[in-house]
Amino acid sequence: MEHDELAVKTAIGSADETGRVQASASPANRMAAAAAPPSPIVPAQVSWKDWCPGLDNDELTMRQVLATLPAAPPEAIPWIVRLFENPDGWLRLHGAVDLAHHDMIHVLLGRGLLGQDEAFVIGFTMGSTKAVSWAEEWWFKFAASNLYPIPYRMPRKILAAYDLGLEAGRGMGVRNIHLAVADSMLDRPLGELRRKLGIDPAVLRGFYARERAILRGTAASKRLPAIGAGS
Repeated sequence: MEHDELAVKTAIGSADETGRVQASASPANRMAAAAAPPSPIVPAQVSWKDWCPGLDNDELTMRQVLATLPAAPPEAIPWIVRLFENPDGWLRLHGAVDLAHHDMIHVLLGRGLLGQDEAFVIGFTMGSTKAVSWAEEWWFKFAASNLYPIPYRMPRKILAAYDLGLEAGRGMGVRNIHLAVADSMLDRPLGELRRKLGIDPAVLRGFYARERAILRGTAASKRLPAIGAGS
């Protein structure tokens, strides 16, 4: 498997021996799977490598899209990842968030589950706190690229996506997205949620265009929402 296709997810999980990712055990995802029909945009049962909600889904609810997400249970996340990225971790970083709400941020940003996607989502979440120092940024990059076990490790190349996510989170209107997302949003349309939180899809598309230019030809770059597409 190429490095840019690794599921590096802070709170998403790892594949089993057959390459499948287990279904999430989070309350939000259990409710979503039980209560919602499959999204017409993202088919149910899709492989974790292919799952990518995109931004052209304003009319769908958070629950509908989460029902299609092939995530892993919280217990599958290695202890060292939880140490930094779980809100209960001893060395938790700014923006540390639990698995269910981390998945919701993926949906809001229209990002999939590949390592490059995860790097952007983590960067955006940390950046939205408006409190990440250069030392904390350096420490995360070091841990993610050297200490995290495969397949959670982030090759230095794809940390360019983390830098862009950090910049986007810092510059966009949303603040502390890890605290703003909540289970009460499950049945609200994504377009409404993005507007409420201050997530501008047009601005995101601009960042994704820059990401495609920097990380050319990767699986994640090829499917990023394009400028001028959608609403």
